[in-house]
Amino acid sequence: MDDKRMVRISKYLAKHLRHEPERIGLVLDENGWTPVDDLIRAAAAHGFPFDRAELDHVVEANDKKRYVIDDGRIRASQGHSVEVDLDLPVVEPPELLYHGTVAPVLDVIRAGGLQRMARHHVHLSADVETATRVGSRRGRPVILTVEAGSMHRDGHEFRVSANRVWLVPHVPPGFIRFP
Repeated sequence: MDDKRMVRISKYLAKHLRHEPERIGLVLDENGWTPVDDLIRAAAAHGFPFDRAELDHVVEANDKKRYVIDDGRIRASQGHSVEVDLDLPVVEPPELLYHGTVAPVLDVIRAGGLQRMARHHVHLSADVETATRVGSRRGRPVILTVEAGSMHRDGHEFRVSANRVWLVPHVPPGFIRFP
């Protein structure tokens, strides 16, 4: 499969497994799972056919490991705007985590911290390189350092997705180091 096709399928999956499953008649269970066969049928019925081999390739080759297939079901690892419970346990984070953003939003972050916006959680990275890639999607990246260990000791709950994205409902400004 060429890269262009892989990206198209990945974006299609993101849209329908994270944000608009109902648009193609897909039903996610409470934990965000849906049968693989249902996804393939729904996509074909709505003019975007792909087969199981293509789907498996996208899931395995996706550099961000955004999707998981297990026991004939598929789900997005995180980033949902629809209501799901990923059923991820609370875990102790490393002392520092990172968040990539852009300069125009820094004043808002300084005032209110990192907000989940339309998603279920704020997404944090374990390393500067990943945060830089994430921040680059919206322009020249600015990397914020989050004092995750201190947050955790203050009672904030962290979870980590299957693809190693750290998730927290909110990061108050007092736990953020600005450049």
